[in-house]
Amino acid sequence: MLDRLKEDIAAVKERDPAATSTLQILLLYPGLKAIRMHRRANWLWRHNHKFLARWLSQRAVRKTGIEIHPAAKIGRRFFIDHGTGVVIGETAEIGDDVTLYQGVTLGGTGKDTGKRHPTIGNGVMIGAGAKVLGPFRVGDNSNIAAGAVVLEEIPPESTAVGVPARVVKRNGVRVDSLDQVHVPDPVSQELCRMSVRMVKLEKELEDCRAGGKAENKGE
Repeated sequence: MLDRLKEDIAAVKERDPAATSTLQILLLYPGLKAIRMHRRANWLWRHNHKFLARWLSQRAVRKTGIEIHPAAKIGRRFFIDHGTGVVIGETAEIGDDVTLYQGVTLGGTGKDTGKRHPTIGNGVMIGAGAKVLGPFRVGDNSNIAAGAVVLEEIPPESTAVGVPARVVKRNGVRVDSLDQVHVPDPVSQELCRMSVRMVKLEKELEDCRAGGKAENKGE
């Protein structure tokens, strides 16, 4: 357990330039507190103390804002940066050297039974607000962009962006013209279509009014 803690602290130092000391990380980082509490809860779960495991995991939520089901399997050197709003489901599996940012959900779709949550490979980075939903795998060393919604398997060494997410880079080679800045926003697109429609309807209404005035003058 002490070796794991040392690894976790070293991972924070390596990946977070704002981390200035071991004491700061140990006492003030909610992501580290959440994973420490999860490891205890996971031990209780595996030894059939499930009520205590759930009690400890809910205590962790209140303390950190991070919800990890005690049955979730998490590897070494796991780092949750900031952490508020992170949710990790019961059958999620996370490899080694994974980084999550705030607002990430590793969840289910409500349509599956048994294995319902994703498997995250080694060395994966998942950006702020991303949702990975379903019992598929995100391959080793892949990156999921902030705000992406991943609904199907992502190959290793890939970058996925968008809603729904699509792979734009694989093995360092771009395979799609999209990037994290120019991802089409479906909400903006729909607002644009509504705006065009409103302009058209207003023009038709003005034409109808003009036609009605002309008829009245003719009478």
